[in-house]
Amino acid sequence: MSNEDENDETPAYRLRKELPDEVATAASADEPTRGPAGESAAPAETGRQRLVQGLWPPRVTRAQLIVALLLFGLGFGLAVQVASNSDSGNALRGARQEDLVRILDELDDRSQRLEDEKQGLEKQQQELENSSDQAEEARKQTVEKERQLGILAGTVAAQGPGITMTITDTKGTVEADMLLDAIQELRAAGAEAIQVNGVRVVAGTFLTESGKGVSVDGNKINTPYRFKVIGNPQDLEPALNIPGGVVQTLEKEQATVTVERSGKIVVDALRAAKRPDYARSSGR
Repeated sequence: MSNEDENDETPAYRLRKELPDEVATAASADEPTRGPAGESAAPAETGRQRLVQGLWPPRVTRAQLIVALLLFGLGFGLAVQVASNSDSGNALRGARQEDLVRILDELDDRSQRLEDEKQGLEKQQQELENSSDQAEEARKQTVEKERQLGILAGTVAAQGPGITMTITDTKGTVEADMLLDAIQELRAAGAEAIQVNGVRVVAGTFLTESGKGVSVDGNKINTPYRFKVIGNPQDLEPALNIPGGVVQTLEKEQATVTVERSGKIVVDALRAAKRPDYARSSGR
């Protein structure tokens, strides 16, 4: 080619010749392809179409199924627990206002008894520390403590204010555990001495079924069951009559229950002092 022909090339022609092949290929790829008959081919799938095809229909793996079942079980357990906690408060929620006030008064009385006992012990300690004759004061307190322990152990008689509860069971439906619940409720209400049909109730007392009756520490007793209890009547009687308490439970078994307050109850059934087989005093 002559120099004249080279000079005739325009700058645009030289620029197209200098473009790399990749640019040309990319430009041709943007143009729609045509079929044999010159018709345009189907366009390539877009990113949105590929995303929809990947999400639907859903493909659930085994791990995802296990996680879903665990979450369902957790939710069901929480629902059951919430329902159970809601049911536990139905008894008090349905109680009358005077019953709720009585229950609160009983709790306050128990707290007051514990506080009084604490103050009594602190007073004894102060008397021992301030007494001019500590030996004599200690002897007096020892005698008083022995008397108190004798009442609790059932080795000495006792008297004081309290209540008398009589349970008449003509149907034979009252069982030993019901009488034991009555004893436990009386103790929780501050009973200091209990006697059932001539049998002294102590810390180790046990009740069992005995034919159509009940045995207390191996002594068979029959209906009517008569409880003689020493303690504060204003604490003992309400404790037995709380909603769902001893009296209502026994009445559901078609038993007749009467509770009478008294300014003087005598508990004179005694227990023989028993020396423990293994326990010994640790004092020196």
